Amino acid sequence: MNSMGFFEYLASRWDDLLELSIEHAQVVLVSLLIATAIGVTLGVLTYRRPAAAQAVLAVASAILTVPSFALFGLLIPVLGLGYTPTVVALSCYAVLSILRNTITGLQSVDPAVTESAKGMGLSDWQQLFRIEMPLAWPVIIAGIRVSALLILGIAAIAAYVNGPGLGGDIFSGLSRIGGANSLNLVLGGFLGIIVLALVFEVLFALLGRLTTSRGLN
Repeated sequence: MNSMGFFEYLASRWDDLLELSIEHAQVVLVSLLIATAIGVTLGVLTYRRPAAAQAVLAVASAILTVPSFALFGLLIPVLGLGYTPTVVALSCYAVLSILRNTITGLQSVDPAVTESAKGMGLSDWQQLFRIEMPLAWPVIIAGIRVSALLILGIAAIAAYVNGPGLGGDIFSGLSRIGGANSLNLVLGGFLGIIVLALVFEVLFALLGRLTTSRGLN
């Protein structure tokens, strides 16, 4: 199908594609928030314990090696179809980069800085939240960004479990390649994901600037 046909298709389905893109972004954001809570919490609890840190990283890495179709399939008997298995699967895939960067960022804080904090009478938790987390934050937010881009693509596969977003169009088009508008359905879904990836990149760049101490920029 020629490019004019594709642009006509986009014009005719603009409202639907916008709605699907919003659904796609929403499920990614919800999953990312859950994964961030899990990854940062586990990172904070284990970064001072190398053995524990390696153990949680190994588990998160193992989850990431599970093919997405297989993980969605395993979740169907437990969680059924739709939004819930989508969020659970995406959250599982998003944890590793956030966890790894949290541990790396916190462990990379200059020991001289923490020793000075101890000398000032700060407790371990005060050191963490006043000094170590702000210093590690640029590394942590980089991990969150990587996870966001990763699950933006995986979220399309959630159509396999009737999940929300642009994956439905992609799967529908692939299932009837050669038919009317089949290629347009696939291209429209891919284009929507690419646009969302660019939007997320811009948002994370702004978030990084706004939430990072000026001395670390």
